[in-house]
Amino acid sequence: MTLDFIFLYSVTVFIASIIPGPSMLLALTHGMQYGAKKTIASALGNVAVTLIQASISIAGLGTILVASETVFYLIKWAGAIYLIYIGFCLFLSSNSLLPKLDYDQPEQFNTLRKMFLQAALVTAGNPKAIVFFTAIFPQFIDPNSAYLFQSIILLGLGAVIAFGCFMIYAISGQKVVLLFSKAIVGKHLNKVIGGTFIGVGIGLATSNK
Repeated sequence: MTLDFIFLYSVTVFIASIIPGPSMLLALTHGMQYGAKKTIASALGNVAVTLIQASISIAGLGTILVASETVFYLIKWAGAIYLIYIGFCLFLSSNSLLPKLDYDQPEQFNTLRKMFLQAALVTAGNPKAIVFFTAIFPQFIDPNSAYLFQSIILLGLGAVIAFGCFMIYAISGQKVVLLFSKAIVGKHLNKVIGGTFIGVGIGLATSNK
């Protein structure tokens, strides 16, 4: 595995990770609610499941998921339902999504543990990540070199990139708070974000494989 391959792999995973999706939307939302510092808990939940998904792909089990439409759609629909549930909770919330700017105050909407689990569940509900890793890993593994060592490098890089992308959205969410804190739309931001989650969930459920 050359440095050129490592660079190309990193760029490919970064582009795939930074594209807006359910996990990045959650990162933005948690950044707005709790601030970037506390959203590290959510990022760790995202990274934990991403590592599991990538490990499944490296182990070759991802091909089973690709071949089994039933398993694929069960995971996808479960993820879609959970996204819609999050959306409705936000949409029906009587409180504004915008938090107090003192992020050291105890969480009123969630705990760090729940933030971790929420991010983990949203990430787990996207089986396309396993399909992506199953497709990309063979392109960057040299069959003539140590397989385990290469796998560890790819997993490590993937974890760092996933964490970085999640935190980019979290920091952006914290900046959005400052932008909308005095705007009228800020009072209804929970409904806007909630509606977006519902739309993403519906889109995920109705999309083709």
